[in-house]
Amino acid sequence: MTSSQQPDAARLMRWATYASVSTALILILVKVVAWFITDSVSILATLLDSSLDVLASLVNLVAVRHALQPADKEHRFGHGKAEALAGMGQAMFIAGSAGFLLLQAVGRLVSPQELTAGLEVGVGVMIFSIIATLILLSFQKYVIKQTNSTAIKADALHYRTDLLVNASVIVALLLTFYGWSYFDALFGIGIAIFILYSAWEIVKESIDLLMDHELPDDEREKIRQIVIKHPKVQGMHDLRTRRSGTRIFIQLHLELDSTLTLAAAHIIADDVENELESFFQDAEVIIHEDPVVIATS
Repeated sequence: MTSSQQPDAARLMRWATYASVSTALILILVKVVAWFITDSVSILATLLDSSLDVLASLVNLVAVRHALQPADKEHRFGHGKAEALAGMGQAMFIAGSAGFLLLQAVGRLVSPQELTAGLEVGVGVMIFSIIATLILLSFQKYVIKQTNSTAIKADALHYRTDLLVNASVIVALLLTFYGWSYFDALFGIGIAIFILYSAWEIVKESIDLLMDHELPDDEREKIRQIVIKHPKVQGMHDLRTRRSGTRIFIQLHLELDSTLTLAAAHIIADDVENELESFFQDAEVIIHEDPVVIATS
């Protein structure tokens, strides 16, 4: 990523966190009103989810600001892993909300209550929530495409689950209103389980980043193709990759003709490095040049 692209990515990531916090705050306000009117455990589920969205998004905001700081003497590889820590924090918030929701839903399942008022308000709030979430997700999708930010990915993941949650709440409200009172609690339990699954997905990606997991096989294969494409490269080995926030680190051994001068070998390595950095934006590439003897007939 060029120096001009870096400020653009930083600005996009910051705006994505601001948009996430603002959306969650608006949804909390309207869902509080809907919950007081309907006393629906399904709406309580979405209210809790939105409340934790605010906490998670605030964690994201702080983490993204820290992750975008340039490398310094104490952190020579940058601060990108702050995004993974933010993901772990989000997962804890999300799992906590799921546990509380399970308790509330099980209690309502044991002692079901009829939904006697507020159907129009509850359904209207859920539709508004779906529209607001879709707008936010569209912006987040654009930011992720431009930056590949782990923190924004994690944020978008639980907002995508919100779409399903809000749609299921509409179904639960309608079923409960027409006499199927158990469905409000059952949908609450289902939502809680789905939230726990989403938290586990975030945890897995965060652990991969913190443990310096290799890039996916297709990306590693693309690296090999770019390297081998150079006409003077004889081969490569010891490819090592990892991701830290939006930054990718690539290390490899480049096999070159042993008769080349040091200057010539350095030029070839620079060519390969530039090709890799052109394909993988915001990549740091380290190449070790290994001499190989080319058999002659």
